[in-house]
Amino acid sequence: MPNTHHEQRREAIRQLLLARPAATQGSLVATLATAGYAATQSSVSRDLRELGAIKTVKGYELPAEKQRGDEQLAGVAELMRAMQPAGPNLLVVHTAIGAAQRVALAFDRCNWPEVIGNIGGDDTVFVATESGVAQKSLITRIERSTRS
Repeated sequence: MPNTHHEQRREAIRQLLLARPAATQGSLVATLATAGYAATQSSVSRDLRELGAIKTVKGYELPAEKQRGDEQLAGVAELMRAMQPAGPNLLVVHTAIGAAQRVALAFDRCNWPEVIGNIGGDDTVFVATESGVAQKSLITRIERSTRS
């Protein structure tokens, strides 16, 4: 049971995000105020960061942590626009504007052996692989996981 005001507010935010995405930080501040929690945009921003919340096309959400790799990528398929190899060890994945961080997080949580690491910008994710063979295998896995 949370024992400080900050922990209680953070738990309230977590419960709100489990119920549905929050369009903006301001909407969370207003909802929290209605529920009796004093919050500012800055405190909500810190709480969201601590909770690991991510900004998606739907708003702020908590990422699903227990999904398998294929499910992780399927969950962000609508955010991915294109991918192209950039040499034998780098895959460039283009995403919707503002979605690269969420896609990069999905790659992190996949725990696929082909993925050594990745960097997510605003609308581009660079995914490092250990070899050209691993890169080709990764492309196949992504295509299989993101098919509708």
